[in-house]
Parts: sequence; C-alpha cells; structure tokens
Amino acid sequence: MGILYEETSIWQFLFVTCLLGGWAAWMTGKAAAQTWSSHLQLFFYMLGLGVGIRFIHHALFEGTMFSLHYYIVDTIVLMILGFLGYQYTRTNQMVTQYNWLYERASLLSWKPKG
Repeated sequence: MGILYEETSIWQFLFVTCLLGGWAAWMTGKAAAQTWSSHLQLFFYMLGLGVGIRFIHHALFEGTMFSLHYYIVDTIVLMILGFLGYQYTRTNQMVTQYNWLYERASLLSWKPKG
C-alpha cells in the first residue's frame, strides 16, 4: 500500500487509474472541447469519472469504495489527463477552424498570427 494507491501492486493503480481512467479522461476532455463546453463542466465530469474509477478498483481488486484519500488521488490523475486532452483538442480546433487568426504556439496553446 502506498500514498498514491491502496492495492498490493502499483501495476493495478497504473492499469486502472492511469491507463483505463486516463484514456476515459482524455476522451472526456476531447469531447468537452469538441462541444465547446467550459472547464467547469469538464471539472464535474472528472468528479463523476473519479467515482467510476473507484468502483472499478473496488469491484476488480477489492479496494475501498468510499476512501476519500484514494478518490482524491484518482480524481487528480484523471483531471490532469482530462484537462490535457481538453487543451490539446481546443488548440487543434483553434488553429484549424480559425487558421487565418491563430497559429500554434506549442502543443497545448495558440497565439494570434502576426
């Protein structure tokens, strides 16, 4: 048991939270950006996804379902990946849909042309 995970192996945490949950968070962030949703909406989506990931830990690996500590850890990981997916998608939107106004500044940002 560690600070970041409660399972006997870190591989379970990496598989469920980072791989499965991370993929779902990235896709949720991407969907939120494609529908022009706000960061606040994405925040609430990630809170719900955190509950889902805790359930998977509980159902598959007999983890604690209602552990505030591990829920917060899982949700923070999901939020990081979800907001990265959101920002990456939003950057692609801005530089492709408004290519006469904006150019890519980095992988996650854009700037006005000029």
